[in-house]
Amino acid sequence: MNRYVKPAALVSIFLTLCGNAFAQSEAVRSQKIGAPPEASNMQLVGYNDLQARSAYQPTIHHQGDRWIAYIGHHGGTDEIPNPVNPITGKAEPNGTSIVDVTDPAHPKYLRHLPGQEGKYEGGGAQMVRLCDGRQLPKGDPNAVYMLRTFGSEAHEIWNVADPANPVLITRLGGLKDTHKNWWECNTGIAYLVSGLPDWRTRRMTQIYDLSDPAHPIKIRDFGLPGQEPGATGPVPTEVHGPISAGPEGNRVYFGYGTDKGGFLQIVDREKLLNGPKEPTPENLRYPEISRLAMSAFNGAHTTFPMLKMPIAEFAHDKENSRDIVMIVDEEIVNECAEPRQMVWFADVTVENRPMVISSYTAKESDGSFCARGGRFGAHSSNESMAPVYYRKMAFISYFNAGVRAIDIRDPYHPTEVGYFIPAITAATDKRCVKIDGKHRCKVAIQTNNVETDERGYIYIVDRANTGLHILELTGEARKIAGLP
Repeated sequence: MNRYVKPAALVSIFLTLCGNAFAQSEAVRSQKIGAPPEASNMQLVGYNDLQARSAYQPTIHHQGDRWIAYIGHHGGTDEIPNPVNPITGKAEPNGTSIVDVTDPAHPKYLRHLPGQEGKYEGGGAQMVRLCDGRQLPKGDPNAVYMLRTFGSEAHEIWNVADPANPVLITRLGGLKDTHKNWWECNTGIAYLVSGLPDWRTRRMTQIYDLSDPAHPIKIRDFGLPGQEPGATGPVPTEVHGPISAGPEGNRVYFGYGTDKGGFLQIVDREKLLNGPKEPTPENLRYPEISRLAMSAFNGAHTTFPMLKMPIAEFAHDKENSRDIVMIVDEEIVNECAEPRQMVWFADVTVENRPMVISSYTAKESDGSFCARGGRFGAHSSNESMAPVYYRKMAFISYFNAGVRAIDIRDPYHPTEVGYFIPAITAATDKRCVKIDGKHRCKVAIQTNNVETDERGYIYIVDRANTGLHILELTGEARKIAGLP
């Protein structure tokens, strides 16, 4: 065999190898570090890197003259399972970040409270809710209570009256999974998404009276017929999370299924809490008012009620308001390799006949989002019902499309009026897809969850370790919200 290679061929091979290396480098880095954020009618106020931990739920709580952000985290990554906490100098499993955001331009990291050992959704402490002790019927008036998940194995309640020095109060363990809880501060009733060993589903709902967090009282277990212990046959799709309208609204809105085959379930709260509690099929059906089935392509991640919503177009009609539930589903697969997950608005005024009246999606063509890497699609909405935005604007986390600001005053015609896509940093993690048996990875923003506070600030956190961004509205979007 002639092993001689001509110089010109060597040059060609060298250029080909360099080109391949360059292409691989570009595949890994789909966005440039140091590039400015992309924004319209929203601007950055403040930032914290959250110790480069993958973040899920932010909850903002007004404590005295301070505003504190409590942020739940997913578990660590394969590369960095336990990031170093610069405050302690120790490697710690992802848990809960506590950040003083009183001055939103200069957020101050106060404490990291480690969660369960584990990676991605198998560890951390994703969910967090807050209630003041003076608001809970039997709480310590000097306490501020933080309810959080502890990985997949427990729910915990901490006293965070001194947010830099939390004290553990209660632990509800023995679980096989947890997720998106809801806590009524004025009654103490908590709807805890859990996995019990004898139930046939990964996630169902445990309902507790946490009006005295030091002495929790279990009310009942709740799920769908077919999920209960001893059932046979197909297992219905799991719950993702509930939102309660409280005793005044007497409804709880459950979202089931994520990404496919899901539905909105409307439940009579009084019957749920005080009806027969043995988890038989009949007792599980008893509090249900109705369901709104989603497409086989879609499910319900967040079910956000907006009751007695005034509709300007109907101002002169006999019925000029509507009960609306905003349903947000979660995109799960990277680079658009599944049906689009979106936002739907359902009219539930006639509760036994709920119907979808409109939908919203960010436009892929506005940013070539399918090619950016990571997920593109909806995930969740803000859940604060403070008057500043309630029934006027909604903020939807959209993974690599950042956060989208939606004018919802006419829920029949929701309109995007702003957006903010953070810039990646050196800490932003890659997201991969398998092409012809090989992984192709890109670095992209993955805005995971969003929340607002009574002052009007918007808080977004990143699933890919990019941190916390604090935003405010500008321009036309600010006028819609009625902000000065």
